[in-house]
Amino acid sequence: MWDIGVSTIPEPRPGQPGPLAAAAVTARSVVEPLALQADRDRQLASKAVEALTDAGFSRHFVPRRFGGSAGTFSDFVAATTEVSQGCAAAGWCASLFASHARLAAYLPAEGQQAVWREGPDARISAGFVPNGEARSVSGGWRLSGSWNFISGVDFAHWVLLTAWEPGIAEKRLRFFAVPRRDCAVEDTWFTVGLRGTGSRTVILDDVFVPVARTFSQAVLLAGTAPETEPVGCHGVPLRLVNGLTMLTPAFGSALGALSAWTGWIGRKTEVLMGRTVQAAEKPSVQSVLARASFAIDAAGLLLGRIAAQADAGAGPQTVPRNHRDFALIAETLTEAVDRLQHGSGARGQLEGSAVERAWRDVHAAASHAALEFDSNVGVYARSVLATAGPTTKEEPSHG
Repeated sequence: MWDIGVSTIPEPRPGQPGPLAAAAVTARSVVEPLALQADRDRQLASKAVEALTDAGFSRHFVPRRFGGSAGTFSDFVAATTEVSQGCAAAGWCASLFASHARLAAYLPAEGQQAVWREGPDARISAGFVPNGEARSVSGGWRLSGSWNFISGVDFAHWVLLTAWEPGIAEKRLRFFAVPRRDCAVEDTWFTVGLRGTGSRTVILDDVFVPVARTFSQAVLLAGTAPETEPVGCHGVPLRLVNGLTMLTPAFGSALGALSAWTGWIGRKTEVLMGRTVQAAEKPSVQSVLARASFAIDAAGLLLGRIAAQADAGAGPQTVPRNHRDFALIAETLTEAVDRLQHGSGARGQLEGSAVERAWRDVHAAASHAALEFDSNVGVYARSVLATAGPTTKEEPSHG
């Protein structure tokens, strides 16, 4: 349950829980005790990855004809939130394994068959920054280059990589599905936050990719998955839901930090002027609790709305508002964990504590390029202001 330990009233999760969210409770019980180890090892333990796979994250958005769930975004948000409360790195990898499988459903039918030939639990990592070079050849493409920040790649079966199509005036981005065995991996993941995601660098040297294992960005942005049964999750444009992938782990991490901080501060006593007092009696503590809990609640409500509308078949008209919400949720969550960390005093500096770890992890998640504030709110502002049109006469000045 979404429970921060300060109320006996049950709180709903963002979105409606389903089979994945129910299974995520067990997954959390496995990954949470391994969170500090993931931080030290800079990747998840094999046991944690197995728990995420067993819970059904990898198959959640896989087409049903391959044995997948073709599940909902609301269930995805609830499940990722659950896991991330115990370990943000595990929640991050779970979120990406699920989301990347949805993207693989945009491959041609033959490519989908290759990815899920051995079952729907194939784990897929991805790199969306087009650092590599693609060369068109008979029957497909030759792909070379390096791609950074490929989360969970050590446990992946497939990797989705991007490159610009060569030889055309208008730049077009193309996605390539490459077996993990064809990739070299360089250990470059030395970071402040989300250390356990193992987001290392993938290197390819003239690897052949058949045309059936590629698709264009235009197909993805349009939300027109080919030869897939008509269910909601495969008909949703990427830009409508992409922020959920990064923000839901951040939300779960912040929620976990709030729960830990609330439990600790509620038991803490201080000696002031020779008198022992409860820390919870201090107005400064009460202010931190009120502001941080409100911010996290607000983020959860917005995430729930975005997921529910995607499940209901919301169209491209909601994309600008979602861009705004993604940027502001990221900002809101970082402000919340800042308050909790500052409100922890010296304890907030202890490496490995729940609040300190969440402070690092939420900041790392919110710094993702897809959540960059100005570009996202710019999409929203341009959409809204374009409908106003030019004024026909001079507006009066009020300043």
